[in-house]
Amino acid sequence: MRALCWQGPDEIAVERLPDPRIVNAQDAIVRVRQSMTCGSDLHLIGGRFPGMRAGDVLGHEFMGEVVEVGPEVRRHSVGDRVVVCSVIACGRCWYCRQGLFSCCDNGNTDPATAELAWGAVPAGCFGSSHALGGFAGSHAEYVRVPYADHGAFRVPDEVTDDRALFASDSAPAGWMGADLAGVRPGDVVAIWGCGAVGQLAAWAAVTLGADRVICIDRLDDRLALVERHTGAETLHYERVDVGSELRERTGGRGPDVCIEAVGMLAEDPAAGRAGRRARPGADQPATVREAVHACRKGGNVVVLGAFAGFVDAFPLGAMLNKGLAVRAARQHGQRYIPTLLDRMRRARLRPEYLATHRLSLDDAAHGYTLFRDRTDGCVRVVFTP
Repeated sequence: MRALCWQGPDEIAVERLPDPRIVNAQDAIVRVRQSMTCGSDLHLIGGRFPGMRAGDVLGHEFMGEVVEVGPEVRRHSVGDRVVVCSVIACGRCWYCRQGLFSCCDNGNTDPATAELAWGAVPAGCFGSSHALGGFAGSHAEYVRVPYADHGAFRVPDEVTDDRALFASDSAPAGWMGADLAGVRPGDVVAIWGCGAVGQLAAWAAVTLGADRVICIDRLDDRLALVERHTGAETLHYERVDVGSELRERTGGRGPDVCIEAVGMLAEDPAAGRAGRRARPGADQPATVREAVHACRKGGNVVVLGAFAGFVDAFPLGAMLNKGLAVRAARQHGQRYIPTLLDRMRRARLRPEYLATHRLSLDDAAHGYTLFRDRTDGCVRVVFTP
C-alpha cells in the first residue's frame, strides 16, 4: 500500500509498505476513504516531538470502510462505514471506565519511551511518535485499528464522509475544551487559535450556552470563518492588546473561560515567530501565559494545544493568587464521538467548511506545505487514497 512516511526532521514522502494485517483478536482493518492534516502533525514532522523514527506513517484523523475484523470484534462487520478515534484505548481499564480514554493503561505499546518523556504512560495514538505507541497512521490506504469495538464508530447514513471525518479528532477535541472548562449559560469564553480545533471549541461553547465567545488569531481568513460559522467575536492579536481588549469587553473582569488551542509553536515576541526550529522539550507557552493572565479570578483555563516537553516562565503565581483551575488533556474522543455523530446527523454540527483543500494521498507532502504555510486560506487538507 501507499503511505505518507516520516523520514527525518522536515522530510516526508509517500512510500510503498506492506498492507497491515490483523495482529490481535480485537483488531479491525479499515480501508481509508479520507484522512486529514492536523496541527500536531507539524510538531512530529519538524522533529519537535520525542520518539519519532524513520519510516513512521503519519496521520491520525480518518474515516473509512471496515474490510476485515478479528475474531473478538463484536460491534463491526465488513462493509461498515466508520470514523476512527485518533486515541487508541482499550475501553475497559480503570481510566477508560472513568471516561478518561486518553489516559488508558493499555493503549500504548511502548511504555518505556512514554515514561522517559513524561513519567507516565498515556493512551496510544495513530500516526504519532513511539512515546504514544508508534502505531501506523492514517495517511495510507489501509490502517490496523486496535480495540476496534471501542475506537471505531459506525457513521449514520445521513452523515457524509466529509462531515464524519471531523468526528475523528478535531470535533471531540473542541467539544472537550468547552466541557472540561465547564462552560455554562451566560459565560464569556475566550479562545486562542482559530484552526479547526479552536473553531470547533467556539461552536461547542456557543452550543453549551456561552453568552459571548471571543476568538483570537492573526489570520483574517480564519477570523472571518469563525465569525461567520459560529457567531463568535474576533480579535486580531497583531492589531490590539489582547489582555486590555478582553478586560474592556468583560467590564474589567476578564473571561470566565479561556481555552488555548494553539500549542507548542505559539508565536512569542520574546522567543521568535512560530515555525522556528526549537529543540525537543523546549515548547513555547506564549498563549498559555496570556490565557492565564487574561482569565478572571476564579475562572477556568483549558489547554488543548499540543505540547511535548517543558516550558519556562509559566505564571504559577497568577494561577494561584487568582484561584484559577487549569486543565489539559488529549481528547477523550470515545466519550464524545457518539453524541457528536448524532449532532452531525441532525445537521446541528457541520464542520466540513473547515476542509479548505483536498488532494490525493500522492500529493500529501505538498498538502502539508500548504497546511504549514497556511497558503490560500488553508485550514485543513483532506487526502483521499
